[in-house]
Amino acid sequence: MQQPGSCYFKATARPVAELLACPREVSDLLSAWARTVPFEHGDIVFRQGDACAGLYVVSDGRLLRRSDHGNARVSLGVTRPGELVELAAALGEPRHSYSLVGQGTGSLVLLPLHYLNRAFEACPALRMQLLEELAREVSRAYYASSLAREALMRHVGVF
Repeated sequence: MQQPGSCYFKATARPVAELLACPREVSDLLSAWARTVPFEHGDIVFRQGDACAGLYVVSDGRLLRRSDHGNARVSLGVTRPGELVELAAALGEPRHSYSLVGQGTGSLVLLPLHYLNRAFEACPALRMQLLEELAREVSRAYYASSLAREALMRHVGVF
């Protein structure tokens, strides 16, 4: 487990607390229980359908979001440092809606679900803030899929 006093922890967890904009006692709770999750190329951080362990924040490296539907695998995009990962699962959907696969070496910070829920109790505005971010994430994904669909339609001559 990453120790809260180490430089690496401070470099990754400090932006998390600032991003979540919660009171110091809540950010201290999250920082104390956050843990670093390293990954290598091809490592599966979590699988679609697995129980959610908490909220992940990408520290460094890139990961692929991948969804399996029957025999088809769909790439849902690549994460970047600073990104919150799988907000829907952390906010109440008990299972992951996609798999997360390493695309090189890197690490994430995991805010365990139990402590995240305690933070929500101490600071209810934090849950709303994350729900707002989830809504923006869904909106961006819808916009991106609309652009892709439009480009495909132009390519096949429908437009």
